[in-house]
Amino acid sequence: MPQQPVELILARHMAGGLAVPVLLVDAAGDTLYFNEAAEAILGRRFDEIDALPFGQRTTLIEPRDLEGRPLPTERLPAVIALREGRPAHSVFRMNGLDGSPHVIEATAIPLGSSGGRTLGAMVFLWRAEPTA
Repeated sequence: MPQQPVELILARHMAGGLAVPVLLVDAAGDTLYFNEAAEAILGRRFDEIDALPFGQRTTLIEPRDLEGRPLPTERLPAVIALREGRPAHSVFRMNGLDGSPHVIEATAIPLGSSGGRTLGAMVFLWRAEPTA
């Protein structure tokens, strides 16, 4: 993997020390890292997969709305954070990489450089109870 900007290196270090599940993605939406707390939701250890391209991740997790309809990728919090440069939150269904189903809440915040360039996003995940 190529050298990452210092902001993403620091974000990864911070995520590694958090007790809440965190997924770190680059500007293309590719998974750069997820912490140990996220492993239970994502269904794999990070060291088993290393980096995971956006398209492959979304195919594997099969995001769906609470009614079970496919969730368009442009409605995923990480995509909104990356494209619009703002925090985003959503509740949706997904499969872990091991196939186990989850209803999760996800909040994504964009990560940028001091020059204003979007570098990636940090996505906080937790299990939720379906509202419908």
